[in-house]
Amino acid sequence: MAESEERRDVFKLSRDWLAVQEVVDAVSSPSCGAISVFIGTTREDEVGGRKVIGLEYEAYELMAQSEFSKLCDDIRKRWPTVTHVCVHHRLGWVKVGEASVAMAISSPHRHDGQQAVQHCIEQLKATVPIWKKEVYENQETSWKENAECPWAFQNKDNV
Repeated sequence: MAESEERRDVFKLSRDWLAVQEVVDAVSSPSCGAISVFIGTTREDEVGGRKVIGLEYEAYELMAQSEFSKLCDDIRKRWPTVTHVCVHHRLGWVKVGEASVAMAISSPHRHDGQQAVQHCIEQLKATVPIWKKEVYENQETSWKENAECPWAFQNKDNV
């Protein structure tokens, strides 16, 4: 990383469609030869005989930003060459086929960035307070916990 370049951590929660190029541009750096990207999309799934048509996301936004900052610190401790980190996550309605999360991490070489992206998505799901509710074609809904999350609700509908 160039001495004059400050590291950037960008976290955005949005109800708008995610622009992957915006995420890539946020981490672009002349000192980095790699930009590792992950895009998580809403998939059509069959759950208990019901077809998923979309997801509804909610977040505790202030805490989410704080947890993202901690995650970036952790990434840099594990992979000191990581230069910039950017994560955009949807809130509200996300239909099948659309991106729910887009992240990019820049680093001088691909290895560190690729490992950091894998760690970032796993820890984002485990520590950042973003919840999803599956919506089925019969309009029934069900809150889903992330398997990575140790404190997730067993069933948010019963809270």
